[in-house]
Amino acid sequence: MKKQTDHLEGLLALLLFGVFAVCLLIVLLTGANSYQSLTQRDRAAADRRTCTQYLATRVHQSDAQGGVGSGRFGDGEALAITEQIGDQEYVTWVYAHEGWLMELFCAADADLSPSDGERIMALHGLSVREEDGLLTLAVTLEEGDEPIELRLSLRSGEGAGS
Repeated sequence: MKKQTDHLEGLLALLLFGVFAVCLLIVLLTGANSYQSLTQRDRAAADRRTCTQYLATRVHQSDAQGGVGSGRFGDGEALAITEQIGDQEYVTWVYAHEGWLMELFCAADADLSPSDGERIMALHGLSVREEDGLLTLAVTLEEGDEPIELRLSLRSGEGAGS
């Protein structure tokens, strides 16, 4: 009879350990899923900030009279940053191409294609509009996402303060 009680106590302890292990596993899986969703959300927010800050910095660094504007490069819209170095005019194109935000610095009269640029970061689309000294950039990070609009005032235009 003592032997049967020992087996029953051992079985009860094993069952209690099993219930504890299952509860622990459920808590760990729930925590891992929560951590993964928070990490994805933070990564997406960081990508948005990085992309918009990159574009704003490029515009503000080059904001000279007639130096920043919109244009077409390849098949799409692009940010065009022009500068005069000596007798030669150069342009920096910032554009979206094959899922990437790209940048290409070249002579204004160079015959280059969008694939010649440097990859900056993953990007689905870029739209550039300029009207009345206001540059509007719409960035789409992933297909199906809502575009992120960035409106920048070109300070070097007429009436801009120093």
